[in-house]
Amino acid sequence: MLVVSFYPSPLLVAHDEVVEGSWTSKTPMNEARGGLGVAVVNGKIYAIGGSTQSGHYGGVGQISIGPFVTTNEEYDPATDTWAFKTSMPTPRASFGIAVYQNKIYCIGGRTNGSNTGVNEVYDPATDTWETKAPMPTPRAHLCANVVNGKIYLIGGIPNSSVNEVYDPSNNSWTTMAPIANDYWSYASAVADNKIYVIGGSWDNFQYRGNQIYDPKTDSWSSGAPAPEGAIFGAAGVTTGAMAPKRIYVFGVTFPIGLSAPPFVTQAYNPENNSWTICTSIPTARINLGVAVVDDMFYAVGGDTYSGLGLFSPSAANEQYTLDTTSPTISIVSPENNTYSLIPVHLNFIVSKSTSWIGYRLDGQANVTIAGNTTITGLSEGPHSLVVYATDTDGNTGASETIYFTAIPPDPRIDPEPFPQWAAWAVAVSVMTVMIVAAVAAALLVYFRKIRKTTGKAEIISEGVM
Repeated sequence: MLVVSFYPSPLLVAHDEVVEGSWTSKTPMNEARGGLGVAVVNGKIYAIGGSTQSGHYGGVGQISIGPFVTTNEEYDPATDTWAFKTSMPTPRASFGIAVYQNKIYCIGGRTNGSNTGVNEVYDPATDTWETKAPMPTPRAHLCANVVNGKIYLIGGIPNSSVNEVYDPSNNSWTTMAPIANDYWSYASAVADNKIYVIGGSWDNFQYRGNQIYDPKTDSWSSGAPAPEGAIFGAAGVTTGAMAPKRIYVFGVTFPIGLSAPPFVTQAYNPENNSWTICTSIPTARINLGVAVVDDMFYAVGGDTYSGLGLFSPSAANEQYTLDTTSPTISIVSPENNTYSLIPVHLNFIVSKSTSWIGYRLDGQANVTIAGNTTITGLSEGPHSLVVYATDTDGNTGASETIYFTAIPPDPRIDPEPFPQWAAWAVAVSVMTVMIVAAVAAALLVYFRKIRKTTGKAEIISEGVM
């Protein structure tokens, strides 16, 4: 007798291909530039300054290459159009840029072959510029971040660990706790009033680090390092309103030599200190600017690789739309039924790749699982079950609620509980054996009759002769 078992086993959850987001090409800038500053005021994007010349990027002295420009262009995402605005007074590239009270602060950078600490403020409402107190330590290739009404500028070139803070309310500067090492060409963003300094270069080496500065305590800590080191990139953060709160980093990985360097997009989750690799940008470029409008990213300008270690300024404007759809979960078993099996096997299918899966039994706390599993320790009686899954973009979905009843097996009747489908399998196997036996018996009778008939024919034949 052959018995074939289809008893469910705790296999990994099935899933579709990952869909993390999509890129769309938008109207490019009027003037191609790398090392520009990009900022958002009232839903409009401003692309300011930069460099318009091709160059090699092999060392500190070769990163910012003039001529430097003062160009100021305004982009309206609603109409996908660009318009020129009043130019920045000082031509420069690779400066820190930040927005405070709907005004854009452009601080530091590189101009005319040297670093500068110039601090110029643009008011989009009046389309005018104003000069403020300069940064004490002239630096380039750094970022500016606003926390609680103050602008922080950290690291930069020349190799620096300095952390200087500008107070727009009284036009003054203060020195705060420095970063642990000298960093430049990093990506940076603010989440929950903390400044994240991610990637960049440290002593001319690519860095995967994630340094976190807390202005409230004037102290530094470390987060999980990025999966891929990124340099000459930019970062933006989603608000959590239209997409889960994440810091997205767009940058290039080393080596930057005679071949095109790989470009990566990575997302960091400050809540659980984890990283996700995301959809790469279509036009790979360095020294770009990133703006966030309604939790959609706009990658503007930068320098694209043109061969033999040479980079050329780009006017590209590409929009990254995040995947905000929740994964769907279909529970295969248990069903809305009564089960005499304890434990119960939980099998389900998730529509997307996941960063977390769990189930909730009878409204209790979620239980984290890796995939299909077995639920043990069930009490006799009715139960409810929901499976949850969070995809790699942070979207969480829930299955329908399953209601089932657990009945302990009766050892007098069924000492070893047998699933109904298994019983059917045994029944079919037994029936098959019986049929085979019946056919064999019939064939045996048939062949015996043939043999008797053949024998009689032989006797008659002999008599005739």
